[in-house]
Amino acid sequence: MKSKKLKLMVGALVVMMMGATLTGCGGNNGQSGDAGTETQTTISISGSTSVGPLMLKVQERYEAANEGITLEVQENGSGAGIKDVINGVSEIGMSSRELKSEEASQVDGTVIAHDGIALLVNPSNKVENITLEQIKGIYTGTITNWKELGGSDSPIVVISREEGSGTRDAFQEIVGYKSEELIKDASIADGSGAVKTTVAGNENAIGFASFEYIDDSVNALKVNDVEATPDNVKAGEYKLSRPFLLVTKKDTLTEAGAALIEYVLSSEGQQIVKDNKLITLE
Repeated sequence: MKSKKLKLMVGALVVMMMGATLTGCGGNNGQSGDAGTETQTTISISGSTSVGPLMLKVQERYEAANEGITLEVQENGSGAGIKDVINGVSEIGMSSRELKSEEASQVDGTVIAHDGIALLVNPSNKVENITLEQIKGIYTGTITNWKELGGSDSPIVVISREEGSGTRDAFQEIVGYKSEELIKDASIADGSGAVKTTVAGNENAIGFASFEYIDDSVNALKVNDVEATPDNVKAGEYKLSRPFLLVTKKDTLTEAGAALIEYVLSSEGQQIVKDNKLITLE
């Protein structure tokens, strides 16, 4: 009898445990179903260190207004960003220069803003104005001392950008020299922020960077007697300027990616452009 009762008790316990397990599983499936209804979308963006700060500001506003949307922004240079789009690594690339012919045959570029390239010097530097010809002389090595420009008797420390930088490509094209002509002892900075930091810490340095990087730690030189301002770029008087592009590929651009670009082009997006010291499309 004891054996029979024990078997019945064990049997009842097994049934209860199975019931609890099934109930628990049913509850988990319900939760999983609820979680599955939440759409999570990630838009991968990579490229220019000049366009990057703008897109990080866009990211703040856009993610706050669009639940379930995440922007992943990586600043690795214009050339690298364009290659990322071509190779399917990123959905959107950031470029601070026009597309080259071989790139334009594979991807599309949408202009989202215009930017000036500022010539940055240390605040202690007495030089206030420079010509395009003098800029070329500095970067190709024919002008090597600040006294040649009305400054102190000190060697000019030249700061340039890495190969593949959209800012460097645009700067060299406008000023009129090629990479192989760059003065051999130029320091190469990996990113516009590094250019500003180096110039801010060296009273004899000169470097170039987006208008976004102008602050109290550096001075922006006039170029051909024209101040480095958005209004002067719009008026066509400040010659060191270039477009900011978002680069895409037709067969990999999603609806979410297209909607993001439309947002940047909208009045709200263009206000972010303006807030970042850049030049709007209108």
